[in-house]
Amino acid sequence: MSKDTPNSKLEFGDDVMELNLGPQHPSTHGVLRVKLRLKGEVILSAEPVIGYLHTGIEKECETRTYHQIFTLIDRIDYLSGPAEEQAFAGAMEKLMGLEVPERAQTIRLILLELARIGSHLLWLGTSALELNMSSVYMYCFAEREKILDLFEEMSGARMFPSIWRIGGLALDLNPEFVDNARTFLKNFPRTWKDLDNLLTENYVWCERLQGVAVMDKETCEQFMCTGPVIRAAGVPYDIRKVYPYLGYENYQFDVPTRTEADSYARYLIRLEELKQSASLVEQGLAKLKPGPIIVDDRKVALPPRRELARSMEAVIHQFKLVSEGIHPPTGEVYYCVESARGELGHYVVSNGSNRPQRLRVRSPSFPHIQVLQKVLPGHTLPDVIIAIASVDPILGDVDR
Repeated sequence: MSKDTPNSKLEFGDDVMELNLGPQHPSTHGVLRVKLRLKGEVILSAEPVIGYLHTGIEKECETRTYHQIFTLIDRIDYLSGPAEEQAFAGAMEKLMGLEVPERAQTIRLILLELARIGSHLLWLGTSALELNMSSVYMYCFAEREKILDLFEEMSGARMFPSIWRIGGLALDLNPEFVDNARTFLKNFPRTWKDLDNLLTENYVWCERLQGVAVMDKETCEQFMCTGPVIRAAGVPYDIRKVYPYLGYENYQFDVPTRTEADSYARYLIRLEELKQSASLVEQGLAKLKPGPIIVDDRKVALPPRRELARSMEAVIHQFKLVSEGIHPPTGEVYYCVESARGELGHYVVSNGSNRPQRLRVRSPSFPHIQVLQKVLPGHTLPDVIIAIASVDPILGDVDR
């Protein structure tokens, strides 16, 4: 065959193909592009390309007052909105030396753990759907719907309760919340057992996940992976234990770990975390005590609405806080929480004005996307979908 014929490249063994997976692909969990070089179906190299969902939220926060920022940061990791709000509110409370009332701390913890359960359920349902297990998807979303109903009954919003405020909360629990939450917790173990029976020893599930995208301890430390990814590699790193916040040190819960470090291990970690979070919610409900839900500081918190009709001072305070906002002291602070995906931190720089000079988010999803370039080579094309799903990235959390 002549070198000038159309098939001459194949004859001389030059059969490496470049393939773009995404950015518009239903299995990339958002607008993610992965540039793959393939020999047959075997991956030679993988290059994640981000930036297709860039919102500029960090820069936008510099143009908003501190209270207005809560609406923006909710949308970064849109499956862990409460975690984003806690990270920012905690940073500001640390900077200003505020002590959040005990009831507000307990309610925050309950909402955070419910959000973690909802996030893990969505991850599990969509991951199973990508392997054509549609029944698991229905189980997960039916259960997640109950959590969103709790949020809606409390705040009027489903995905973003948006009730965090600097120094506490904007709303207390609605009267039915505790009973409805306990009903959810009573029925949840049955659903958890159904999911365990459907997947844990499922032949297809095990064959597709075991040994895929191994991220060992050294790799996790090199790329600064956290959350279920590093715990699946045997490292019990959990912000709730290492740097406790909201009184987590007073709760009983375990940090599950595995040593296999593959996609299947990350599944087992998240499955166990569902049980631990349900236990934390139950403990939080038992610890609830009557009391204030926000600090009694008129320079930070809006006055109660009932005072506006009889106190000109309250009206002035409200007008100043709504129109101008707060003026925290000059300084910088970093505060982190354990979101459903790992360590989520907010770094805030204050110059004493009513707007932050700089806000930087330490995203757990960003390193989990970058690590793919190391672990994908050697796998086949169908394994790419498993690998991406196993690290549970949120592209809004990557492109900020």
